[in-house]
Amino acid sequence: MTDAHRLALHPPTPADTHDLLAFELDNRAHFETWVTARSPSYYSADAIAAMIDQAQREREQDQSYQFLAKLDGRIVGRVNLTGVTRPYFNKAQLGYRIGAQFGGRGYASRLVALLLEQAFGPLDLWRLESIVRLPNLASAKVLQRNGFHQYGMSEQAMYFDGAWRDLLYFERRRQQDLT
Repeated sequence: MTDAHRLALHPPTPADTHDLLAFELDNRAHFETWVTARSPSYYSADAIAAMIDQAQREREQDQSYQFLAKLDGRIVGRVNLTGVTRPYFNKAQLGYRIGAQFGGRGYASRLVALLLEQAFGPLDLWRLESIVRLPNLASAKVLQRNGFHQYGMSEQAMYFDGAWRDLLYFERRRQQDLT
Protein backbone atom coordinates (compact mmCIF):
# COMPACT_ATOMS: atom_id res chain seq x y z
CA MET A 1 0.00 0.00 0.00
CA THR A 2 1.38 3.40 -0.97
CA ASP A 3 1.43 6.32 1.41
CA ALA A 4 -1.28 8.01 -0.67
CA HIS A 5 -3.59 5.03 -0.08
CA ARG A 6 -3.18 5.50 3.67
CA LEU A 7 -4.67 9.00 3.52
CA ALA A 8 -7.87 9.51 5.49
CA LEU A 9 -10.38 12.36 5.43
CA HIS A 10 -11.66 13.91 8.64
CA PRO A 11 -13.89 16.93 9.22
CA PRO A 12 -11.88 19.51 11.18
CA THR A 13 -12.56 19.60 14.92
CA PRO A 14 -11.36 21.92 17.68
CA ALA A 15 -8.65 19.36 18.47
CA ASP A 16 -7.12 20.15 15.03
CA THR A 17 -6.68 23.88 15.70
CA HIS A 18 -2.95 23.95 16.41
CA ASP A 19 -2.01 21.38 13.75
CA LEU A 20 -4.12 23.18 11.14
CA LEU A 21 -2.58 26.54 12.04
CA ALA A 22 0.89 25.02 11.68
CA PHE A 23 -0.08 23.49 8.31
CA GLU A 24 -1.42 26.83 7.04
CA LEU A 25 1.63 28.77 8.27
CA ASP A 26 4.10 26.22 6.85
CA ASN A 27 2.40 26.36 3.43
CA ARG A 28 1.30 30.00 3.30
CA ALA A 29 3.77 31.14 0.63
CA HIS A 30 3.16 28.00 -1.47
CA PHE A 31 -0.62 28.40 -1.37
CA GLU A 32 -0.44 32.10 -2.20
CA THR A 33 1.24 31.27 -5.52
CA TRP A 34 -2.01 29.53 -6.56
CA VAL A 35 -4.90 31.12 -4.65
CA THR A 36 -5.79 34.54 -3.30
CA ALA A 37 -3.91 35.34 -0.10
CA ARG A 38 -5.80 35.08 3.14
CA SER A 39 -5.91 38.05 5.47
CA PRO A 40 -2.99 38.15 7.95
CA SER A 41 -5.58 37.90 10.75
CA TYR A 42 -6.41 34.35 9.55
CA TYR A 43 -3.07 33.06 10.85
CA SER A 44 -3.87 32.79 14.55
CA ALA A 45 -5.21 30.02 16.77
CA ASP A 46 -8.37 32.04 17.47
CA ALA A 47 -9.08 32.56 13.76
CA ILE A 48 -8.50 28.88 12.95
CA ALA A 49 -10.77 27.86 15.84
CA ALA A 50 -13.47 30.21 14.52
CA MET A 51 -13.06 28.77 11.00
CA ILE A 52 -13.46 25.23 12.36
CA ASP A 53 -16.58 26.29 14.27
CA GLN A 54 -18.00 27.87 11.12
CA ALA A 55 -17.18 24.74 9.09
CA GLN A 56 -19.10 22.62 11.61
CA ARG A 57 -22.14 24.92 11.40
CA GLU A 58 -22.07 24.90 7.59
CA ARG A 59 -21.85 21.08 7.61
CA GLU A 60 -24.90 20.87 9.88
CA GLN A 61 -26.78 23.24 7.53
CA ASP A 62 -25.75 21.30 4.38
CA GLN A 63 -23.98 24.39 2.98
CA SER A 64 -20.40 23.13 2.75
CA TYR A 65 -18.22 20.23 3.80
CA GLN A 66 -14.59 20.65 4.76
CA PHE A 67 -12.13 17.84 5.35
CA LEU A 68 -8.55 17.52 6.46
CA ALA A 69 -6.44 14.88 4.71
CA LYS A 70 -4.27 13.14 7.26
CA LEU A 71 -1.49 10.62 6.92
CA ASP A 72 -0.51 8.94 10.17
CA GLY A 73 -2.18 11.79 12.05
CA ARG A 74 -0.34 14.54 10.14
CA ILE A 75 -2.25 17.03 7.98
CA VAL A 76 -1.05 16.83 4.37
CA GLY A 77 -3.92 18.66 2.70
CA ARG A 78 -7.40 20.08 2.80
CA VAL A 79 -10.39 19.48 0.56
CA ASN A 80 -13.82 21.03 0.59
CA LEU A 81 -17.18 21.12 -1.06
CA THR A 82 -18.68 24.61 -1.04
CA GLY A 83 -21.79 26.17 -2.50
CA VAL A 84 -23.90 23.07 -1.94
CA THR A 85 -27.04 23.66 -3.99
CA ARG A 86 -30.13 21.58 -3.29
CA PRO A 87 -32.72 20.63 -4.35
CA TYR A 88 -32.90 20.31 -8.13
CA PHE A 89 -29.15 20.55 -8.77
CA ASN A 90 -27.55 18.57 -5.92
CA LYS A 91 -24.18 20.05 -6.79
CA ALA A 92 -21.17 21.60 -5.07
CA GLN A 93 -17.86 23.30 -5.87
CA LEU A 94 -14.74 21.21 -5.16
CA GLY A 95 -11.54 22.82 -3.94
CA TYR A 96 -8.38 21.37 -2.46
CA ARG A 97 -4.84 22.19 -1.41
CA ILE A 98 -1.88 19.96 -0.70
CA GLY A 99 1.10 20.98 1.42
CA ALA A 100 4.16 21.91 -0.61
CA GLN A 101 6.27 19.04 0.72
CA PHE A 102 3.59 16.52 -0.30
CA GLY A 103 3.22 17.50 -3.97
CA GLY A 104 3.97 15.07 -6.77
CA ARG A 105 3.41 11.93 -4.67
CA GLY A 106 -0.18 11.09 -5.57
CA TYR A 107 -1.72 12.67 -2.48
CA ALA A 108 -3.85 15.17 -4.40
CA SER A 109 -5.32 12.48 -6.67
CA ARG A 110 -6.08 10.25 -3.70
CA LEU A 111 -7.55 13.15 -1.73
CA VAL A 112 -9.96 13.97 -4.55
CA ALA A 113 -10.86 10.28 -4.95
CA LEU A 114 -11.71 10.04 -1.25
CA LEU A 115 -13.84 13.16 -1.48
CA LEU A 116 -15.74 11.71 -4.45
CA GLU A 117 -16.68 8.73 -2.30
CA GLN A 118 -18.20 11.13 0.25
CA ALA A 119 -19.82 13.43 -2.29
CA PHE A 120 -21.48 10.73 -4.37
CA GLY A 121 -22.12 8.44 -1.40
CA PRO A 122 -23.37 9.76 1.94
CA LEU A 123 -23.74 13.37 0.75
CA ASP A 124 -25.86 12.26 -2.23
CA LEU A 125 -24.59 14.91 -4.63
CA TRP A 126 -25.12 14.53 -8.36
CA ARG A 127 -22.54 16.92 -9.78
CA LEU A 128 -19.24 18.46 -8.70
CA GLU A 129 -17.60 21.43 -10.36
CA SER A 130 -14.07 22.75 -10.01
CA ILE A 131 -12.16 25.73 -11.38
CA VAL A 132 -8.46 25.68 -12.25
CA ARG A 133 -6.45 28.82 -12.88
CA LEU A 134 -3.90 28.61 -15.64
CA PRO A 135 -1.05 27.71 -15.48
CA ASN A 136 -1.93 25.16 -12.76
CA LEU A 137 -2.10 22.22 -15.15
CA ALA A 138 -1.09 19.76 -12.42
CA SER A 139 -4.40 20.48 -10.72
CA ALA A 140 -6.24 19.92 -14.00
CA LYS A 141 -4.53 16.51 -14.30
CA VAL A 142 -5.60 15.56 -10.76
CA LEU A 143 -9.20 16.30 -11.68
CA GLN A 144 -8.96 14.42 -14.99
CA ARG A 145 -7.47 11.37 -13.23
CA ASN A 146 -10.61 11.39 -11.09
CA GLY A 147 -13.05 11.43 -13.99
CA PHE A 148 -13.60 15.18 -14.34
CA HIS A 149 -13.73 16.69 -17.79
CA GLN A 150 -13.22 20.25 -18.91
CA TYR A 151 -16.41 21.88 -20.07
CA GLY A 152 -15.28 25.44 -20.54
CA MET A 153 -12.69 28.19 -20.31
CA SER A 154 -12.91 31.88 -19.64
CA GLU A 155 -10.19 34.25 -20.69
CA GLN A 156 -8.91 36.92 -18.34
CA ALA A 157 -11.61 36.06 -15.81
CA MET A 158 -9.68 36.48 -12.56
CA TYR A 159 -7.35 39.23 -11.43
CA PHE A 160 -4.53 37.52 -9.54
CA ASP A 161 -0.96 38.48 -8.79
CA GLY A 162 -1.09 41.68 -10.83
CA ALA A 163 -2.64 40.29 -14.02
CA TRP A 164 -5.87 38.92 -15.47
CA ARG A 165 -5.80 35.11 -15.60
CA ASP A 166 -7.64 32.47 -17.60
CA LEU A 167 -9.80 29.88 -15.84
CA LEU A 168 -10.62 26.31 -16.81
CA TYR A 169 -13.95 24.79 -15.71
CA PHE A 170 -14.30 21.10 -14.85
CA GLU A 171 -17.23 18.88 -13.90
CA ARG A 172 -17.94 15.35 -12.80
CA ARG A 173 -21.29 13.68 -12.34
CA ARG A 174 -22.08 10.68 -10.20
CA GLN A 175 -22.02 7.49 -12.21
CA GLN A 176 -25.38 5.79 -12.42
CA ASP A 177 -25.70 2.06 -12.13
CA LEU A 178 -27.31 1.07 -15.43
CA THR A 179 -27.88 -2.58 -14.55
